[in-house]
Amino acid sequence: METGPSPRGQHHERGIDEGAAAAGAPPRIPPQPSVPPAPTAPPASGPPLADWLRTPRPPAEPGIWRCGHQPLPPEDPDRTPTRQLLGGAVVAFLIGWLVWSLLWNGYLGDYWLWPLYVLTPDSWGGSMLLVVATYTYYGLVVAGLAAVFGRLGHWGELWRRASAGARRTRTPPHRTAPPVPEPHEDPAAWPGLRALGPRAAAAADRLSAEALSGAMSDVDHARLTRAVQEARTHPGGPEALSEEVLRYGSAARTHPSGTRDLPRRAARHDLALRQVRIGTAAVDPRNPQAYRGAGLALDPDVLGTSALVVGPAGCGKTSRVVRPAVESLCLQALAGQAAVVAVTGSGGSPLPEEAFDVVVRPGRPDSAHDLDLYGGTDDPDEAAGMLAEALVGDLAAGLPGGDSRRAATTLAQLIGPFRAAHGRFPAVPELRELLDGSTEALTALRDALRSAPAAGDVSQLRELDAYARQLGRPGDPGSLLADRVALLDRPAFADFFVPDGAAADRRSRASGARRAPRPFSLRALEHPLRVRIDLPERGHAEASRILARLVLAQFTDCVLAREDRSLFAGLVLDDADGTVTPRSLRGLQRLRSGHAGVLLTLRALDDVPETLRAPLLGAVGCRMVCAGVTPWDAERFAEVWGTEWVQTRDVTNRQLVSDEPLTRLLHGIRRLATGRHVTAESVTVRTVQRQRWSASDLANEVRAGHAVLSFTTVRGHRTPPVLARLGE
Repeated sequence: METGPSPRGQHHERGIDEGAAAAGAPPRIPPQPSVPPAPTAPPASGPPLADWLRTPRPPAEPGIWRCGHQPLPPEDPDRTPTRQLLGGAVVAFLIGWLVWSLLWNGYLGDYWLWPLYVLTPDSWGGSMLLVVATYTYYGLVVAGLAAVFGRLGHWGELWRRASAGARRTRTPPHRTAPPVPEPHEDPAAWPGLRALGPRAAAAADRLSAEALSGAMSDVDHARLTRAVQEARTHPGGPEALSEEVLRYGSAARTHPSGTRDLPRRAARHDLALRQVRIGTAAVDPRNPQAYRGAGLALDPDVLGTSALVVGPAGCGKTSRVVRPAVESLCLQALAGQAAVVAVTGSGGSPLPEEAFDVVVRPGRPDSAHDLDLYGGTDDPDEAAGMLAEALVGDLAAGLPGGDSRRAATTLAQLIGPFRAAHGRFPAVPELRELLDGSTEALTALRDALRSAPAAGDVSQLRELDAYARQLGRPGDPGSLLADRVALLDRPAFADFFVPDGAAADRRSRASGARRAPRPFSLRALEHPLRVRIDLPERGHAEASRILARLVLAQFTDCVLAREDRSLFAGLVLDDADGTVTPRSLRGLQRLRSGHAGVLLTLRALDDVPETLRAPLLGAVGCRMVCAGVTPWDAERFAEVWGTEWVQTRDVTNRQLVSDEPLTRLLHGIRRLATGRHVTAESVTVRTVQRQRWSASDLANEVRAGHAVLSFTTVRGHRTPPVLARLGE
């Protein structure tokens, strides 16, 4: 893909390279070519950029697709259902027709004709004037009957509803261009940039011309909008930005990779609001009025509370939720607004490789990048905490203390002295040998520690001695840690998980002439990176779960340690089986304050320990249950969504018994005609609490391709569950 350069883009490139290299990240991105590209139209298969920018985006409830959204009027609780209205209109018409038939056939006498006799003189008898007057009078009587029974049957309201439906059916769907606003309000005219000075006004004119001509994409607009916001807060920022825009146009401030768009888009995006559409809310009485028929979307405001998607294989979790979310975060990364890490099984990536800056494939000989086992940190205690969570976090309930802190202490007693002795953390084979309690390995480490420059510090020797004393004692997690590390000490991973500072020639000799993979650390998420990690699920299922827990632990620690949190950091775990632990739940709850979020998918809640299922549903703000879930999972979601106050109508029928002969005769005739006793209805209206969605409804009434979901924003605004069709 052709790319366009800019001095600012090259500066960002160096920033990513230097910051990532310090954390063991990928090599420097190659320089950009000198010819800027002609980008594709901004929204795929959508209107031109200017019309797209001018499309109204009214305020709406959380999770509603706001681009072109037309809010529905408030629901009228007294509105008569159309079916009931139609029935009443038919009954009123039949009664009116019966009255007219009785009048016309003379069953009611000729008293109703007296106005005609009074108003017509006797001299008109037998003349045409009497005929005209008679039929005119008949018309007036029919009109009067129609007015009376039409009002009783609400014919006018029924006619208005039928006319509105006919207009919607007959009017062909078409897209009209929104009106052009004033220049100071037109987003296509760049009023924010224009207000920064005369030079900036000239730059705004160039961007406006490119937006109207189609040379600018929605990614360019989002990226440069962010650049304008940053320029306002930096001395000399407006001047520098104006010069770059005048020189490079919409190719200014390009992403360090030089990419200005994704190869292909599978979802509808609105980068003006950073939304991606995932479905449409059903027109269902159980849905709130504001959501009925509205599009549903994800954005950082709701993903910042983290999200959980539960559904069986084939229900659309990956294709209709995960892929749009990853695609949206990748586009935001190209616009300098986000950083994304997508963790998937081998062969199940939601986006192609060219959509990412870094692709890590542990266990694959063609992988260009490695995963830093210690998270790019220099603190042994921090590294031990993340590694212990990855190794034994799923077994925390069975460990002393009920979590992985004891295992983290054990690891810190080894990797701390090792780093003090060798200036680096141990590789996987070295760590396994130490955890096995090898006398030779412990003696060698003790000797190296005594001869190290920091030999005067006896604290590391004490740590090592403390580890040696607890070997073989009850409750010692060392053997369990050694067994788990052995899963990573396999021939397929020989070139991986090599810490920074380890002998590079050893990796080179093990892989022949092939270049050794560069270590990548999640510390680099301070930059707008797009990262994909393919787990080796085939043949290394348990190792894949360890790596998934490692990525989740490093993500929660690294994003909270960022100095600059202006970028939204998103982690997508497609199939989070075995990754939910007590420590990860505490990390999920802290991500909201770090401008970050995690999207988790599960085939069933059975993939989570029973004691953690309720805390997991409470820790995430956005919950989605797809069609086909089990009644046990549905019960959990029904419980977390709670109840609401509703009005119920209880109708009681009682048989009418009369002692009056005439009334008994009429009742008998009615019984012969209908086959039922004559009854009287008694209606009782009560306000009670009922579940918004019962477990039975979630398990049995959600059709294929549908899901029930709820949203929570980072500001605490919650929505009730909404039934939606995914992918529309």
